[in-house]
Amino acid sequence: MGPLAPSVACCAAIDAILAGGAPVVPDAVSLDGLRLAVPENLVLDGMDAIVAAAFERAISALSQAGVRITRIRCPEFDEMPAVNAKGGFAASEAFAWHRDVLAAKGNQYDPRIRARIARGEAMSAADYLDLLAARARLVASFNARTAGFDSVMMPTVPIVAPPIASLDDEREYNRVNLLTLRNTALGNFLDRCSISLPCHREGEAPVGLMLTGETMGDVRLFAIARAVEGVVR
Repeated sequence: MGPLAPSVACCAAIDAILAGGAPVVPDAVSLDGLRLAVPENLVLDGMDAIVAAAFERAISALSQAGVRITRIRCPEFDEMPAVNAKGGFAASEAFAWHRDVLAAKGNQYDPRIRARIARGEAMSAADYLDLLAARARLVASFNARTAGFDSVMMPTVPIVAPPIASLDDEREYNRVNLLTLRNTALGNFLDRCSISLPCHREGEAPVGLMLTGETMGDVRLFAIARAVEGVVR
């Protein structure tokens, strides 16, 4: 869970309140020498020209401001599809909560959402335990890989919003749905906090620049995002 707000400072204040604390906003860090990792595998796949241009402009602007950008590969990302092939945490945990309501009032669910929840019915206890073990392993591996960086940076969504009419076809809807959720789902699975900053030019379709911090590292991430925000907006 997290806030939507017009600035990083507003997000930081709301986040602190949601966490049960005082609405304290951290000062922006210095951009000079800040270390950002940009993964090159998976998160850039399927990226459209508008997002690609905005993302590269942001990288260039940050580099000129003194940020050290390092492009890396994250093998952990490549394992995600296989690890979550049976439905992952979303399907298994959603089905556990919804199963009685689905049995009684399944026809009242959005058919697309009902089908996604129903995948959890086929997952066994062993499947779920395997998923927990795989997650722990990948979290530890990703933590070690990114330990030398202040944040990981990628496009929030690799495409701009498509026309609604283009999603009438079920196969196209499923493709676009998975694509738009992909990058943010990585951080969720790896137990990381993230923030999305607008990085498009005025008049262009909205494009988000996602910064991913450490586990429970919200305050530090907000301090980084406050500095980055002034460069990419």
